[in-house]
Amino acid sequence: MRPVDTLISARWVVPVVPRGVVLADHSVVIERGRILAVLATAQAKAQFQPAQHLDLSEHVLAPGLVNAHAHAAMNLLRGAGDDLPLTQWLTERIWPLERALVSERFVYDGTQHAAAEMLRAGITCCNDMYFFPEAAARAFRDVGMRCVVGIIALEFPSAYATDADDYLRKGLDTRDRLREEPLVSFALAPHAPYTVADATLSRIAMLAEELDLPVHIHLHETAAEIVESIKQHGVRPLARLDRLGLVTERLLAVHAVHLHSEEIALLARRGASVAHCPASNLKLASGLAPVAAMLREGVGVALGTDSAASNNRLDLFEEMRLAALLAKGSSLDARAMPAWQALEGATLAAARALGLDERIGSIQAGKEADLIAVDLSDLETQPCFEVVSQLVYCAGREHVAHAWVAGEQVLQSRRLIRDGRAIDTGAIAAAAAPWQAKVQQLLAAS
Repeated sequence: MRPVDTLISARWVVPVVPRGVVLADHSVVIERGRILAVLATAQAKAQFQPAQHLDLSEHVLAPGLVNAHAHAAMNLLRGAGDDLPLTQWLTERIWPLERALVSERFVYDGTQHAAAEMLRAGITCCNDMYFFPEAAARAFRDVGMRCVVGIIALEFPSAYATDADDYLRKGLDTRDRLREEPLVSFALAPHAPYTVADATLSRIAMLAEELDLPVHIHLHETAAEIVESIKQHGVRPLARLDRLGLVTERLLAVHAVHLHSEEIALLARRGASVAHCPASNLKLASGLAPVAAMLREGVGVALGTDSAASNNRLDLFEEMRLAALLAKGSSLDARAMPAWQALEGATLAAARALGLDERIGSIQAGKEADLIAVDLSDLETQPCFEVVSQLVYCAGREHVAHAWVAGEQVLQSRRLIRDGRAIDTGAIAAAAAPWQAKVQQLLAAS
């Protein structure tokens, strides 16, 4: 028998590719962090001699979830601006708090807090957009999570940078320094059309082409944003981005709530993707994204949580269920966004939008072993007739028992581990306490 590192045997394996397939009594073979084979358990036991063998008789093994849009450090602002519309939320709560608080330490503590929450929820990769990206990358690394770090760009100053050129210079320098980090990737992350000038957006379009990086940007989130763009630039935001060369297969348009049919067709034609954040859109009353229409046209729809400041939960199980239900309800079509497509939105479609689909997002030989095991034995998840439907409509983040990133186990029986040792989640939670006190002081004084 061939020696291998790890053999994971499960009652069900949902590989995502092929679509909708569920493999009963199958195993995943892992060698040097990659998936060597996916085959029937009896066959795997006959062919391979693993150093470690996990037998998960009541679990479904699925790809690790990929959070297509987050601001991880904002975990430290969870609940600080609830029940406010987006413009008021930003201008009266979030931006003033960020001006007073954001620092390298703030970003590290908040991102580590978010990463721990996400791993416990089965999210093994996060696409992040925030200040001090190197601190964020370190925080993700320290809990063993894969990340795509945004090279952020804004026109106004912050504690991190002075202007758009400074943001890009510092972000690109961070990319150069972390180039050899195996779990860290990068995206260009201009915040939004209303905070980034034409000259900067044109430069980002050139950098994306030159460096082959995704472009991660908030777009068409609110009706007011579109009205303001027409007033200032004479066109809607997507048309402006298209004019500047940004509407390509590299574009990841976050929210994309307010789209005309011709705009959906443009995104599909160019191979662009959308990061759909249903809970955040609902909470900020931004509107209902036309997901059913986007899927019909062939737009890649990935799922994201947004930040804990606008969602309160970093939970892609909730986003999958909500996205599927909203697509059905808003289109009056119960067949819109079926369970397999919602799961794809939180795995392969998100990986594809980030340029990572050759590495993660499905359980296939040759890919890196980013996996989660979901326990379906609880009363709340029984009986189980259709496994993918059960994952999307019934299971929750509390049912995620185990997780692996690049073949290394990072969650074991609901406990976070790193290099085989338990992570002190109490210390991570405690690091948030001083920031909570500062936020409370600032809110009381405002």
